[in-house]
Amino acid sequence: MPEPAAFWMTLFWFALTYLGLALGKLPWLRTDRVGVALVGAAGALACGLIAFDDAVRAIDFRTLALLLGMMIVVAFLRRAGFFARVAGVALGRVKSPRALLAVVMLLSGVLSAVLVNDVVCVAMTPLVLHLTRLLGLDPRPHLVGLAVASNLGSAAALTGNPQNMIIGGLSGISYLRFAAKLAPPAAMGLVVGYVVTLIAYRSVLDAPRAGASGATDRAPSGRRHTALLVKSLVVTLAAVGAFFAGLPMAVVALAAAAVLLLDRVSPAKIYPHVDWGLLLMFAGLFVVVRTFEVHVLSTVGVEEWAARADPVWVLSGLSAVLSNVVSNVPAVLLFKPVVGAMPEAARETAWLALALSSTFAGNLTVLGSVANLIVVEQARKEGVAIGFWDYCRVGTPVTLITLVLGAAWLALVRY
Repeated sequence: MPEPAAFWMTLFWFALTYLGLALGKLPWLRTDRVGVALVGAAGALACGLIAFDDAVRAIDFRTLALLLGMMIVVAFLRRAGFFARVAGVALGRVKSPRALLAVVMLLSGVLSAVLVNDVVCVAMTPLVLHLTRLLGLDPRPHLVGLAVASNLGSAAALTGNPQNMIIGGLSGISYLRFAAKLAPPAAMGLVVGYVVTLIAYRSVLDAPRAGASGATDRAPSGRRHTALLVKSLVVTLAAVGAFFAGLPMAVVALAAAAVLLLDRVSPAKIYPHVDWGLLLMFAGLFVVVRTFEVHVLSTVGVEEWAARADPVWVLSGLSAVLSNVVSNVPAVLLFKPVVGAMPEAARETAWLALALSSTFAGNLTVLGSVANLIVVEQARKEGVAIGFWDYCRVGTPVTLITLVLGAAWLALVRY
């Protein structure tokens, strides 16, 4: 295909894909984000914009393997009752609304730093709803705090969220170095999130309590398979230790998943907890972005711009905006060629800035991250409405403050 035609055809498939990602579907159709990514990749292949072998090479299978392995590990933890037990121990003796908020946010942030934050929200939302009803409290500040803290805490480690996993695979930054650089701003972010939530919901948190539900247990019991819980915890801790030791993360995650699957629990009960659509969307986006990089970015002088761009402030601002337009994972993939064109000395800082800003930006609105939507949708099904303003009164100021703090931190420790 002639180069001008390839340029415009690539631009068409890229624009169609990212428009669908921004809207959540294609106009007048029910095609979701996963389908949109697949359509974009298939269109690029069908038009001869990228060869099939090149498309396969464009997919970062290390990232997909890491995400798949972690999903299986977390699925076993959920089935063994890990989250219910942790919540029962951590929240069991808490009665003050402010103390409950602090424990919920701390627990959400810490768990999200090690496990995938979306899964943490899936597991913890019903626990928080149960306990607030038991104590006669308004659940909204605690649910908003849960979502905000899960985003903030997930910035601390490569396994905290999908975009961090992608950045780990593309950058080669070790698990230990990533955590050493980003755990401090994530911890500062949790403090900011707690203070802002206290201020935004001070009248709700100080209001007289409604009647308690009359339930006798402090947390929903869920499934509590002791043997499976012990095995799952041992495997998870061993995997995290291997991450810190610098062993290949994708191999470690797959090995951990394989060990857990060697069990009397039927794998058919685990597979539904794996987000297969997310894995497919990642694969499609890798192909679309690679095609865009070859036929468009290489012709518009991105290397010259990237060589002059500040790896912290410029990237942080751009990724924060783009993450709220097309979601953080597509935004991170789009910046891959930009970071690759930067001077070698600035690339690590650029990747870290991209990870921090795309994650913190997820708190801007209720639509900013999947974790937010999980909390809101689960609460809605239980009769608790968290409106757009209910969330934004916390999420928006937290995002603006933490983005500035995070960028300032990275500017201070960039080399």
